[in-house]
Amino acid sequence: MIIFATAIVLCFTSCKKDSFITSKDAYLRLSEDTLHFDTVFTSLGSTTQFLKIFNENDQKLKLNSIQLMGGAASFFKLNVDGIAGTNFTDIELEANDSLYLFTTVKINPSAANLPFIVRDSIQIQFNGNTKWIQLQAYGKNARFMKNVVVTSDSTLTSDTPIVITGSLTVVENKTLTIQPGTNIYVDANAPINIYGKLSAVGDTNAKIIFQGIRIDDPYKNFPGGWPGLYFRDNSKDNLLQYCVIKNSYQGVVAIAPSINANAKVTLKQCVLDNIYDVAIGGINSNITATNCLISNVGYGLNTVSGGTYNINHCTFVSISNDYLSHKNSLINLSNTNSDKTASNPLNISISNSIIYGEGGLKDDEIDESVVDGNVAFNVTFNNVLYKQKTMLSNTFNNCLPNQNPLFDSINTSNRFYSFKLQNNSPCIDAATTSAVNIDLEGKPRPVGSAADIGCYEKQ
Repeated sequence: MIIFATAIVLCFTSCKKDSFITSKDAYLRLSEDTLHFDTVFTSLGSTTQFLKIFNENDQKLKLNSIQLMGGAASFFKLNVDGIAGTNFTDIELEANDSLYLFTTVKINPSAANLPFIVRDSIQIQFNGNTKWIQLQAYGKNARFMKNVVVTSDSTLTSDTPIVITGSLTVVENKTLTIQPGTNIYVDANAPINIYGKLSAVGDTNAKIIFQGIRIDDPYKNFPGGWPGLYFRDNSKDNLLQYCVIKNSYQGVVAIAPSINANAKVTLKQCVLDNIYDVAIGGINSNITATNCLISNVGYGLNTVSGGTYNINHCTFVSISNDYLSHKNSLINLSNTNSDKTASNPLNISISNSIIYGEGGLKDDEIDESVVDGNVAFNVTFNNVLYKQKTMLSNTFNNCLPNQNPLFDSINTSNRFYSFKLQNNSPCIDAATTSAVNIDLEGKPRPVGSAADIGCYEKQ
């Protein structure tokens, strides 16, 4: 009787393992959901990566199809358990078993009109379910810089994209020059450290762009994708003009005072956008910013332990959206650090600028919560439109408190932001007369009469 019962159990178990699971709840696991090919394509060639597909059910699973969506025309080639093709059907996968999926990419980097990133996808269908594997590779020649230390005056040219992995460091007394139109893609673990000098000067038609290495959906819209630019200790005379810095954890951070009479970092006609933490930060340093747009960031300007900062014709704005919540004040000013162990005089002038946020948790866009009363705290706002509930004791000259700047167009669901001014904006003709004769786009500002507040001049 016991032998008979045991035989029934063994038979049942065997039948269960031999049968197919047909439920939509069947579980299929992939070792990767994206295959990223970062080979440097310097000549016609190919490279291969693989992943594994796991059937973690206690019954067999039939994969209805595995399909390379680009078909025969794709730059990618597919091999499933040793068989090449573009479409595989009725693949049986044993219970608690796996199979290998190999993908090869073959690109001629000299081919005309290739995008920087070449993409395709693999579709897996089973039991009414669909899983996707994303494929991406560099489609053009790129210059890869991994843990590079610049020890002599050097230039990054615009003829190929620059991909930075590991880190990029410019040593003291050496200059890194970046040509107009250069596109720089930075990995998540790759800070750019400047101990010497950075000269990144683009123009209106050839901006220099710093962004994360992931430019595929949805990652291209995520803030915090790469660390940022850090100007260290004895770094001096740095100039960024017509640059776009986006999707980073921090933007431009200057550390320690200038070692000469000039600003340690000068920003002109720059855009700092979609930055998770601090866009412009100074630790007892010296920064000048003119005609800059600082948009959708954690903090717009953050000073620690004092320093000297001159801001003119800039727009600081943060609108809460699906990727970044506006939960901090845009301007955070301090002449000390959090525990008041490092205090230095703070001298800051913000003129002809906009400081405005919407949809967030803050009523005040200017925060002075950490101040050491034993050292100077000199803060002046001239012709500034700002949003603020709490009264401040600083000097405000000809300012526009708590007015809506009336930006041209904001659509958070479509991620469209135009921070230019409407015709009836209170910012129009509200600036003090200054020597700044162009705006963010290089378009003219009136000379000798009132211009517009913010980085854009209404044309």
